[in-house]
Amino acid sequence: MMAASLLRRDKKATAAHLKADLNRTDNGSGVRQLQELLDSVLNPEKPAADTEALDWCKCLIAGGEAFEEFCKTVRSYDNATLCGLVWTANFVAYRCRTCGISPCMSLCAECFNNGDHTGHDFNMFRSQAGGACDCGDSNVMRESGFCRRHRLRTGENVPSVPRDLLLMSEMVLPRFIICIIQYLRDGYTEPDTSTERDLQKVLQQLEPQISFLEELTKMGGAMRTVLTKILTNQQTFKELSMGQEENLYAKKNYDKYLSALKNSGLVSVEEKAQSGAADVAAGAEGGAGALGLLGKTIFTCEDQDGGQSVGQRKRVKLSSTTKDPYIIESLKHKCFLEELLFWTIKYEFPQKMVTFLLNMLPDQDYKITFTKTFVQHYAFIMKTLMKSHESDTMSNRIVHISVQLFSNEELARHVTEECQLLDIMVAVLLYMMESCLIKSELQDEENSRHVVVNCGEALLKNNTYWPLVSDFINILSHQSVAKKFLEDHSLLMMWMSFVSFFQGMNLNKRELNEHVEFESQTYYAAFAAELEACAQPMWGLLTHCKVKETQEYTKTVVRYCLETLQIWFDAIGFVDEPAPNQVTFHLPLHRYYAMFLSKAVKCQGLDLDSLLPDQEMLMKIMVHPLQIQASLSEIHSNMWVRNGLQIKGQAMTYVQSHFCNSMIDPDIYLLQVCASRLDPDYFISSVFERFKVVDLLTMASQHQNALLESEQERPMLEGALTFLVILTSLRIHLGMADDEILRAEMVSQLCMNDRTHSSLLDLIPENPNPKSGIVPGSCSFEEMLSAVADFKAPVFEPGGSMQQGMYTPKAEVWEKEFDPIMVVLRTVYRRDVQSAMDRYSAFLKQSGIHTSNPWPPYKERTPLHPCYKGLVKLLHCKTLHIVIFTLLYKIWMDHQNMSEHVLCMVLYLIELGLDNQVQDKEEEEHCHDSWFPGTNLLSNLHHVINFVRVRVPETAPEVKREPPPSTSSEVSSFAQVFSLVAERRRKFQEIINRSNTEANQVVRPKSSSTRWVPPGTPPQLVTEILEIRESMLSLLIKLHQKLSARQNSLSASWLEDMDISHHAHGDGITAIERILTKAATRSRQSKRSIQEICGKVCPPVPPKKNSPTDKKAMDKEERRQRARERQQKLLAEFASRQKSFMETAMDVESPDAEAAMDLGASEVMESEVLYDCVICGQSGPSTEDRPTGLVVLLQASSVLGHRCKSEEAKKLPTSDEEHIYPADTCGAAHDVRLTLMQRFFKDSSCLQSVSIGWDGGVYVQTCGHTLHIDCHKSYMESLRNDQVLQGFSVDKGEFTCPLCRQFANSVLPCRPGRGTETGAWHTPTNKKTCVLVKEVEDLQEQLGLFPTESNLSKEMELVIKNIKDTTQKKYMDYGKNPGSPDNDFLFMYSVARTNLELELVHRGGNLCSGGASAAAKRSCLNQLFHVLAMHMRLYSIDSAYNPWTRLTQHLSPQLGFDEERPEVPMLFRDVPSLLIIFVLTMPQPLRKEHFTCVVKMLYNLQYIQALAALSAKFSPEERQAWSSSGALKKNAANADKSFEALLSHVTSELSKDNSVYKVNTEETSMLSSSVWSPQSIEFSLQQFCLPFLRLSCLLQHHLYGDNLTGCLEEEEFSSLAVCLGLITSVPQPSTPMHSASCLEWAVSAFDLVTQWCAEVTGLSEAQAEQSLTLLVQDPQWAAPRLLQLPDNYNIIFQYYHRKACTACKKVPKDPALCLVCGAFVCLKGLCCKQQGICECVLHSQHCGAATGIFLLINASVIIIIRGHRFCLWGSVYLDAHGEEDRDLRRGKPLFLCEERYRVLEQQWVSHTFDHINKRWGPHYNGL
Repeated sequence: MMAASLLRRDKKATAAHLKADLNRTDNGSGVRQLQELLDSVLNPEKPAADTEALDWCKCLIAGGEAFEEFCKTVRSYDNATLCGLVWTANFVAYRCRTCGISPCMSLCAECFNNGDHTGHDFNMFRSQAGGACDCGDSNVMRESGFCRRHRLRTGENVPSVPRDLLLMSEMVLPRFIICIIQYLRDGYTEPDTSTERDLQKVLQQLEPQISFLEELTKMGGAMRTVLTKILTNQQTFKELSMGQEENLYAKKNYDKYLSALKNSGLVSVEEKAQSGAADVAAGAEGGAGALGLLGKTIFTCEDQDGGQSVGQRKRVKLSSTTKDPYIIESLKHKCFLEELLFWTIKYEFPQKMVTFLLNMLPDQDYKITFTKTFVQHYAFIMKTLMKSHESDTMSNRIVHISVQLFSNEELARHVTEECQLLDIMVAVLLYMMESCLIKSELQDEENSRHVVVNCGEALLKNNTYWPLVSDFINILSHQSVAKKFLEDHSLLMMWMSFVSFFQGMNLNKRELNEHVEFESQTYYAAFAAELEACAQPMWGLLTHCKVKETQEYTKTVVRYCLETLQIWFDAIGFVDEPAPNQVTFHLPLHRYYAMFLSKAVKCQGLDLDSLLPDQEMLMKIMVHPLQIQASLSEIHSNMWVRNGLQIKGQAMTYVQSHFCNSMIDPDIYLLQVCASRLDPDYFISSVFERFKVVDLLTMASQHQNALLESEQERPMLEGALTFLVILTSLRIHLGMADDEILRAEMVSQLCMNDRTHSSLLDLIPENPNPKSGIVPGSCSFEEMLSAVADFKAPVFEPGGSMQQGMYTPKAEVWEKEFDPIMVVLRTVYRRDVQSAMDRYSAFLKQSGIHTSNPWPPYKERTPLHPCYKGLVKLLHCKTLHIVIFTLLYKIWMDHQNMSEHVLCMVLYLIELGLDNQVQDKEEEEHCHDSWFPGTNLLSNLHHVINFVRVRVPETAPEVKREPPPSTSSEVSSFAQVFSLVAERRRKFQEIINRSNTEANQVVRPKSSSTRWVPPGTPPQLVTEILEIRESMLSLLIKLHQKLSARQNSLSASWLEDMDISHHAHGDGITAIERILTKAATRSRQSKRSIQEICGKVCPPVPPKKNSPTDKKAMDKEERRQRARERQQKLLAEFASRQKSFMETAMDVESPDAEAAMDLGASEVMESEVLYDCVICGQSGPSTEDRPTGLVVLLQASSVLGHRCKSEEAKKLPTSDEEHIYPADTCGAAHDVRLTLMQRFFKDSSCLQSVSIGWDGGVYVQTCGHTLHIDCHKSYMESLRNDQVLQGFSVDKGEFTCPLCRQFANSVLPCRPGRGTETGAWHTPTNKKTCVLVKEVEDLQEQLGLFPTESNLSKEMELVIKNIKDTTQKKYMDYGKNPGSPDNDFLFMYSVARTNLELELVHRGGNLCSGGASAAAKRSCLNQLFHVLAMHMRLYSIDSAYNPWTRLTQHLSPQLGFDEERPEVPMLFRDVPSLLIIFVLTMPQPLRKEHFTCVVKMLYNLQYIQALAALSAKFSPEERQAWSSSGALKKNAANADKSFEALLSHVTSELSKDNSVYKVNTEETSMLSSSVWSPQSIEFSLQQFCLPFLRLSCLLQHHLYGDNLTGCLEEEEFSSLAVCLGLITSVPQPSTPMHSASCLEWAVSAFDLVTQWCAEVTGLSEAQAEQSLTLLVQDPQWAAPRLLQLPDNYNIIFQYYHRKACTACKKVPKDPALCLVCGAFVCLKGLCCKQQGICECVLHSQHCGAATGIFLLINASVIIIIRGHRFCLWGSVYLDAHGEEDRDLRRGKPLFLCEERYRVLEQQWVSHTFDHINKRWGPHYNGL
């Protein structure tokens, strides 16, 4: 009842009243009232969407205050010393490796920017899974990196919280939280019965409540303490969770919770106790048996979930659970926090809940309880994750939480000790993997008892295991935790059994007949799984085994590895031979063993032998890694092609930089260990047998190989020898220091190719040199880099591709450190080896060391660690020597399938043997005694072998020979037989017998003995005896002769004259000489032999051509060689032709200048210009019927409109205070001017008084090539039918020039007839000015003749249409009535103006440089003028309004004022526009004298305008002074050429109407603080007139071909005046130039000026206001510039990436910036779309007339939009190493690269984006 009455009252009053009650000491009634109120308010049976309850809670908690006020108060008691800001995915955060203790450390932008990280190794990153800021947490980062706020610990001195402040919260919140929990219980339905959507719905309804909790956590430490109390209080939970007895709803609700627990496969602990399952100590017994079970597991097979495809492998269930069920199956909730986490997991980690739970973490008590709770739920998390459909999102959210908990070593250790964290993790991982096991098919398929994970399962394919593994890796990075793991034997056993699930997964079987139908891609999953689940934990453990004290750990791990390996061998039924045609790249057990061995020897000083098993086990261990090496060779020899491309992918991944140190390196190291301990003969013969080349190693010239096709023999032999060289010379784990390893890795990568810094970081394996993490390892990386490489700064060829900064090897590195063996080991693509060799030989040629094709250089190796000395025995075993001898012989005899590479590797092996001598003499092996007496290579080199017995096919040439002259019995006793296989069998037998194992294992028939017989029975093998009589030395010397193609290439005394120094680099000849020298210096016997052999100057037997087939082969080779040479020659010729074409093509002046200027005028008169058509190749004039046209590109451009007054570029705003004002641009100024005029004057007259086209004007450029217009049409037709995807749209008329492939979209017809107007048109006349003026007037009166209808005129009209279509409607219609002739007229002459102005800009804004600029080559103004002129002649100017008359005659004043609106006064008109109008409307061609006359008359007007503008700038006093001083000069003789007289006249005339000068007198006086002197006046007059002179001059240059002469900038005015004929000769440099001296009046100057001024003063009052603005025009504009960008990219990024868009008020997903005007737009944002066009495209149309340059904030790259296409231009921000960072993936600091930005600006101004950037694509208005 009471509650009801409270509910009706005002919330605030009630809250205040209750708070007062509760504050009393006897607060019983208050408590009761509150509880009743809450019972009715927080009733979970009401729908959650009802926010009434939430409002009540807010009021009650605030206790009568306003909630905002309450928040503020609570915040003031915030005692937190950590930042703890939580963020979600895609948030931009920072990571500083210098300050981090844990590699997962991250900072929010605010803490990062407020801390000092200068010079640190930091980067910015986009959070993938979300995270939290670690600032202030000294467990995770060093205190020096804290930001100011957290370093000062401001939280510690906050006063303690008054008791009553949070009293209400403590009462209300428990009820609020249980209410949320009850909603969650109610809303949950099991996923099988519900859809994802149902859960989402529940969460959506709860959104406000959970957000409220989140809000509370943000109030700071005080509130968090209250929440922690509530969430962890077990008593409150007990009271509220089950509900009171009488409350039925609560009971039902609690049952729902229990059933949810049950359905999760979890039992609440009470029930468990009843069923009698006692709490077992976690993991102890269960774990120990795990491994034993693996060996003898009983399988039950079950079909995979019915729907699987047929032929799917059976899934295996392990019948014995291998761990304690307790971990996996029990859960008990004792407090709110635990149940909240339970529901968070059930609902698959909703983002809001995660954020709430993480926001609480700064509270220490909460942190510990929450971590324990999380661990307690770990198994449940895994189960939910496996069932989830959204496992990716869920994984991210899990890691978001766990990384905050487990990165903290203190906490991790605590939980490990208290909650068995390690046991739980390992058990959970095992349990997870057990769900997808299948029987292994490796080796003995039927009887195999080994199980492996199935890489096709979703669990592996989708990396579902990733969060759990990443947590495991994270906790193993803490030393204290890792030690616990290594000390716990049962855990290690469990872990090994986990690793063995991956041993032998993803087995490949070689396809022998058909190509495989479906290429499985499971290998991605397999490699990822081995790397993440096995290798990374291994590296984690290894980091803690670095010192002597940790020896015991290593011993334990090694012991368990060997045990597990033994179990594995037994399980797959392995005896001694691997099954043929199978390979798995996954042997994690082998690799664990290898890496711990390596660590033990390298860091812990353990003796290798104490860790090794017996010989038999070593033989087994060696088999599979060796199988992989042989398979690599097979794959590269195309023996696995039928398995598809994926097998190549596996071979590449195996050696790829992220995998090699966890895969191929441990494998090779393990093989090195085996080789150093096993019998060398056994090892060598095993290698050749695995590589299947045993049959090839015979002295006979022909043999049969049962295993290989003939073309596979050579690559396989090369593979085997290369492998032996790598095996015997690689020292990565055999004694190299970490720095040396890093250096070797770096050198090998740089030798393959120049590399950018980031790709180098990426290509160098992480271990043993971590490049990230706590050890600032990167500094040694940088030091090493600067030691071995030179930095090549990026080069910028304009038009070239944007290059990155590269590192290239220093010369001494090539000379001393280039190691081809390391390169071979590290290349993913075979072509990289070739690339390294090419670069090496280029270096040798350049430095003059060696010119012909060099061989890979031999590199001395670092000394072996004493433990591995046994490896050298490989080089000193008879088996290898026999192989070497045989191969040398075969190469000398030219047997088939030998190659230079084989010889190279053989020589390498000999040299390695000579450099690594065996010290101690062991008991001699007695195998192959008949070949060599001992095992030492040095002594075997000069041992002569006389006869060899070989088995050859009957058809072999050897069979036909006579037996040797000596008696055959003698021979047969000497002859040697060599069988590798038999030898290996014998050795194996010996070793086995030595280990006394049961004999039954031994005699297993060898798989390859049942030989496959090829179709067509092979010839029988017969035994023959060959006479050899050679030693290795003699063969080497003969090969030297053969290679150098000279007999006696070595004289007997050559050893004495030997100079060893030049031997390091060279080809085979050098290599042999080096070996012979080494042999001679190391043994006197060898020296004698060498001299002896060289002394026998008998001509050596030319290598016998053994058979016609060989001869054929040789001829074939020669023929090929010749063909190659021919091809080279042709190509070279072609290239030179192309080059000369390009040179001529690029030098072509625009065709109008082609007419020979130096010929006499008479000749030129007759000759017509000839054009070459680039399509049909014919040359001829352009005619009316068959016009020729120029290939042109028309584009709308607003570059001119973006010019400003100041030379300084505008700055891009990077704070809210800065702005860009667009009003001062050229385009804006002209718009304002035209609008003003249109307000007062007649429209038709306005439209002739200014130019438009500053924004959206049409620019025409050409590549200079011409074609017949009909040819062009058929060319377009063919393009239209071409189905190939082009980067342009043929329908829009776009094409590429058929000759130079430049982009174009129209053809500009060339006018028939002569070239440039020469001869009579040029001859200067002596007519008086007045005569010329009259002539010009008459010419203007002539009516424009309509051209006769012809092809040419049609084309011209078409072009005009194209020009109009190029730009948008709004840039053409400026008149009052759009589409009127006046409007058209304005647009036409403005096109001419735009092109002239742009050419001026391209010439640098002036004509001082003279000559033809680069831009002039692209200019086609002459043709353009004729097309426009023809079009404009159609409009004749009404003589009454003809400006010419007003320019040159004194008219009676009543003219023209009878209309409603006056004409535009002459002084307001734009003079260059008038010039263009006159030229275009007079009959063409125009005589030069008339042109000059027009220019002179217009100059007068321009000059008076300059004076008027100047007079307006004077202060009234100055105006008075100049006016009176000038008046005196009026009567002088040439007053009309004196500026003072004219100035005074203008001033006095304009002063007649007070209003002109009256406006803003204060302002002008401000401007002119300086006093005007005659010099400054002269200067400003010249500046005012210069733009007009420049344009006139440029126009004259194009119309008449006059040369532009260069001059100094100071002399530009006079030089232009001379050029235009305004003055006859340049004044002496000593006398200053007077601009007035260029004036030439047709009638009295003063009368004319009076008339012009009268037009202004005669205006009505209203207009007078504006007269001044129109008078003071300033024709000078600075060059167009892009915005000025800040040097550091971070400034832009921080301001813009979170800035809201002005249009849609949201923060854009992809923000972009216009670099022309600074507009901030949404790229691809649907929010700002208008009429289906996205904002960037819209902006590009509005701001650049369809050209836009945008910087994408989140990617740091620039995109260009041009019309309907766009391209990625690249970035102008580079990092310290000169590279771009597209998409900010690396997040390193970026700095503006001035050169690139200049290139970008240059391309924008010169309109060459289309030509230079090649990769364009359509944007479909979607940007």
